[in-house]
Amino acid sequence: MIKVSVIVPVYNTRDYLEKCLDSLVNQTLAEIEIIVVNDGSTDDSQQIIDRYAEKFNQIKSFKKENGGLSDARNFGIDRATGQYIGFVDSDDYVSAEMFKSMYKKAIEHRAEIVLCDLEKVDENGKVFRDLPQSPQLPEKIELEKDFTLFGEISCFACNKIFQRELFKNHRFKKGIHFEDIELIPQLVLESRIISKINQPFYKYFERQQSISRTHNERGLDMFVAVNSVKKAFEISSQKDNFKEWKRFFILQGYYSFLAYVAYVQDQKIRRQLIEQLKSELKKNQISKSEIFGYRRFNRNYLFSLPLKKQIFYLLSLISFKLIESGPR
Repeated sequence: MIKVSVIVPVYNTRDYLEKCLDSLVNQTLAEIEIIVVNDGSTDDSQQIIDRYAEKFNQIKSFKKENGGLSDARNFGIDRATGQYIGFVDSDDYVSAEMFKSMYKKAIEHRAEIVLCDLEKVDENGKVFRDLPQSPQLPEKIELEKDFTLFGEISCFACNKIFQRELFKNHRFKKGIHFEDIELIPQLVLESRIISKINQPFYKYFERQQSISRTHNERGLDMFVAVNSVKKAFEISSQKDNFKEWKRFFILQGYYSFLAYVAYVQDQKIRRQLIEQLKSELKKNQISKSEIFGYRRFNRNYLFSLPLKKQIFYLLSLISFKLIESGPR
């Protein structure tokens, strides 16, 4: 019986792929399948995949025409046989005990989703930023009793495992940026129990020099994603928990969106993105005081950030003409 299916979309990552696959074939969980989906790579990635597939029985190799990250993940989901599904990007890598530890928690707590912490690493594997995940919450979170996770969760697919049944009616939305933000909260809304391990099993590789080249008007997809989540929220069992919806919107629609905008170099596009942000904040009745007072991990989020980021967010907030306090 396969306990965890790990889906690895690959697109032109030959320089990083071996490190990724090494970390997966050396997992301490024996009952694992590694579904590697070559999404139309034009480099030597397939030769690397073939070499690993020939050597390791856990690897199932597939090739398809390029369709983007969401399409490759969905292709893998359709072929997964495990009780749980995980996702690893092909330029990242993971700790050897990641999937065994997370599967154990899933079974122990009967959790639909299990998550772990992440670390951002550079080209040399040096950690330059920790990404903890709700360290103030217990390892077993019953969402009907405590829904605060929804308003502060990092919407990465890659640091989580998901019960396969959650994908019965869900797939990653194709053709947009922020596909994780569009889908992961919807899977949370369909879950009863989420478990977590506050250990940085996932190593998230960030190429600093490439960030600004990928930041453009497609940043508007953030609100496609957020509004899709809102529709799901409004028909969920948590629909009256408007406070947590607002917390979710503030983290994703304000802080995460502005973090994206900060790297947009074209000033015309930048202004377009800012105007859309103002419109979305007003539509969702988000006040300056709510943004200023947003708390994550039981502390004020704004003042937990480095000083340079505090100044950036504060100056942005001061310039917006928003309501001064939320509806009572």
